[in-house]
Amino acid sequence: MQTIDAADLDYRAINEALREAGNDFIIEGCCGQKFIAAGMSHKNLTINGIPGNALGAYLNNANITVNANAQDAVGDTMNEGKILIHGNIGDAAGYAMRGGKIYVQGNAGYRAGIHMKAYKEKIPVMIIGGCAGSFLGEYQAGGVIIVLGFHKDNKRIVGNFPCTGMHGGKIFLRSSCEDIDFPKQVTARSAAADELDEIREYLSEYCSDFGYSIEELLSEPFTVITPDSKNPYKRMYVAN
Repeated sequence: MQTIDAADLDYRAINEALREAGNDFIIEGCCGQKFIAAGMSHKNLTINGIPGNALGAYLNNANITVNANAQDAVGDTMNEGKILIHGNIGDAAGYAMRGGKIYVQGNAGYRAGIHMKAYKEKIPVMIIGGCAGSFLGEYQAGGVIIVLGFHKDNKRIVGNFPCTGMHGGKIFLRSSCEDIDFPKQVTARSAAADELDEIREYLSEYCSDFGYSIEELLSEPFTVITPDSKNPYKRMYVAN
């Protein structure tokens, strides 16, 4: 395990050090450096500190653990791998991700999962342990987003305008969602047992990562949101 002291390094120097040798790294003293591990493969990286924007952008089969918060655009356009955040994340997490996993213990900002898409056999998965900001799943075209709503303290599990432009994939919210307005282009309903079975593997992995109980997690109702095939988003742009 190699250690990189990032206190006096910019992102270029950090990424150069990551590429030079070895596969297992700890970054100490990280404070806002952007683009860490962008496009990297076959690395196992632990970050002690707060990475800047676009952590793990274009990630290819690498694993990143952050023992703090992370800023905007975590996992931007990532292809494969796993990003584990022991804290909160900023806006636009998982922008256009087409594979891999982003697991967040805390909250997410605006536009989490925007333009998320599945690619061939790859199914991207994002799990947010707390609450998500407005425009969750905006223009989502594939993949799975799960929001668990832990410690929401009377807040709504998701902000305004969730699923705007959604035309693929699924969103699971651990809530009855009676206080949420969804757009006409999606269908929101109570998740059936077989639908929860679809995501049980991801939830079990998440619980193992963060020390939660899968039984406790599944003791609350889930709402599943999918595009409405009878009222597709594309009709908003097609002349009759």
